Amino acid sequence: MLPIVERDRALLPYNNYLEQQQARFARVRASLTGGGRLCDFANAHEYFGFHHTREGWVYREWAPAADGVSLMGDFNGWDETACPLTRGENGVWELRLPEEALHDGCRVRTAVRNGEKVSPHIPLYARRVVQDPVSFDWLCEVWDPTEPWPWTDEGFSSERPLFIYEAHVGMATEEYRPGTYREFADSVLPRVKDLGYNTVQLMAVMEHPYYGSFGYQVSSFFAASSRFGYPEELKYLVNRAHGMGIAVLLDLVHSHAVRNTVEGINGFDGTEVQFFHKGPQGNHPAWDTKCFDYGKSEVLHFLLSNLKFWLTEYHLDGFRFDGVTSMLYRNHALGTSFTNMGMYFSPNTDPEAVTYLQLANTLIREVRPDAVTIAEDMSGMPGMCVPVPEGGIGFDYRLGMGLPDMWIRLVKDQRDESWNMEGIWHELTARVAPMVAYVESHDQALVGDQTMMFRLAGAGMYTDMDRACHNLKIDRAMALHKMLRLLTMSAGGNSYLNFMGNEFGHPEWIDFPREGNGWSYQYCRRQWSLVENGYLKYGQLNDFDRAMIHLARENGILNEAYARRLLVSQQDRLLAFERGGLVFVFNFDPQRTLRDYLIPVSAGCDHELVLSTDDPAFGGFGNLVHGRCSAWVPGHDGPALRLTLPPRTAAVLRPCR
Repeated sequence: MLPIVERDRALLPYNNYLEQQQARFARVRASLTGGGRLCDFANAHEYFGFHHTREGWVYREWAPAADGVSLMGDFNGWDETACPLTRGENGVWELRLPEEALHDGCRVRTAVRNGEKVSPHIPLYARRVVQDPVSFDWLCEVWDPTEPWPWTDEGFSSERPLFIYEAHVGMATEEYRPGTYREFADSVLPRVKDLGYNTVQLMAVMEHPYYGSFGYQVSSFFAASSRFGYPEELKYLVNRAHGMGIAVLLDLVHSHAVRNTVEGINGFDGTEVQFFHKGPQGNHPAWDTKCFDYGKSEVLHFLLSNLKFWLTEYHLDGFRFDGVTSMLYRNHALGTSFTNMGMYFSPNTDPEAVTYLQLANTLIREVRPDAVTIAEDMSGMPGMCVPVPEGGIGFDYRLGMGLPDMWIRLVKDQRDESWNMEGIWHELTARVAPMVAYVESHDQALVGDQTMMFRLAGAGMYTDMDRACHNLKIDRAMALHKMLRLLTMSAGGNSYLNFMGNEFGHPEWIDFPREGNGWSYQYCRRQWSLVENGYLKYGQLNDFDRAMIHLARENGILNEAYARRLLVSQQDRLLAFERGGLVFVFNFDPQRTLRDYLIPVSAGCDHELVLSTDDPAFGGFGNLVHGRCSAWVPGHDGPALRLTLPPRTAAVLRPCR
């Protein structure tokens, strides 16, 4: 019996299935490595693409179905016949050129011939891809600097639990243009450090032709997006983050690829099956993208090498795997509700995708034992965060995608006084895998949707966020914005995530420049001045987020796997629990002050108030006074606190030892 089944007897009927999956993983791993290590196999980026040699340049591609491959560019007048590659074994093509033929920054494309047809393509292993500002064509710039980047981050290791600042470099400027890697490093990383987050999760780094895809339609898997600068500037960002004690995760897209054939890897050798499944299985019906065939060793070589490349070339500290649910199921789980355990182990589950994810997590640990992996899986696949040797898939964390859905449902569809306290507590704490909790990521703010602050405040965000202004709607929005974040962070998971700007209630939605909005950057930027001007309430929300994150880290709140329930009262709309030695109390009643309320606690001593959402510094009314709260024992089953808690207020208390 596998260890995963010994740990969870609900999996006992599926032990044979899981053992077969484990045997498949071992078999595929052995076939790839010959019994060696995956990190010695995943070196395609060191062989394919452009590389300096003692004799000059060597350029290689894998194009098994091609009848001819040649290199054209500004170095040969874009002559598609002048520099043909020579075909070798297993569909590998090679070209050698003298040192003076190419230089870093010269622009090229690959011409691939199938019969009489010749098609232009971006080289598969391109490390820099740019869009010509005149023709709008995407071109590869040869990029293989002879001098190594001067890293100063030796010995850096990511800290856990994770307090993740999800960010998009291009959106990180207030100006009406894409921001740059260097600007992010110099201007945004200090904000992240000040707020207390220890991890940055970067979106849209892998090159993508359509800016509005948020980076989720990748074209060049080994190229850092040129919209934001040069590869060395991304290294500067990572190096500076490490110097601040901040880990950097890559939002990784190995679940699908852009359909484009010139810019992307689709149809590179003239067939649809070089990297992707044949026919309908190779097309994602909802995303209009191509789906990888994880059963092909060459595809595994490409994707596993891609992981090693980002870890070693850019010193990244791990990955958030996008679209894991889509990978796991042949129907991509579209319209699927997972109502019983058998649905995870049915013919709909793709065993080759499971094997790839196991291989990926194994490789990542070989390259960087301290690296972090997070799965975006909404299906709740058992074993997602169980180590591979125990029969699991091997991720460290799963995104808690049900939490933002819950908060949106409550705020959008129910009156405050109707919120089910038991239901909220269950959603926050009923997890079987380490979870990254969050109120909202980028997903909740895309065009057509709203940020949580906009849902709460509405149009009042434009007129009534002055600190001297008070109305009931803004007061409610401010209170709930703080309470939802504090509750989600402290009870909802084992790490915490926030999307850039949402910590201070960034207004409106996210909308990339496109034809439908006149190619405007109005909603594709972050308005940092709302925090910095000193007279708007956004700054107070920002200050609360800083206090919350620092309190959590200083007290090791998330070092404990779960919060300990103290009291959940539907009648009084109250939640109380302990975690990390602190007591958290939430009064969600919109009108009623709870006076002399008894909260059972573990420590039979006085407690002091260490954080309050009602603090005037955070836009509250100051009805809670910092100081000691008496411990009350007689006539009660153990120690308790006697508290007075105003409506829509949360308090955090620490035992006075």
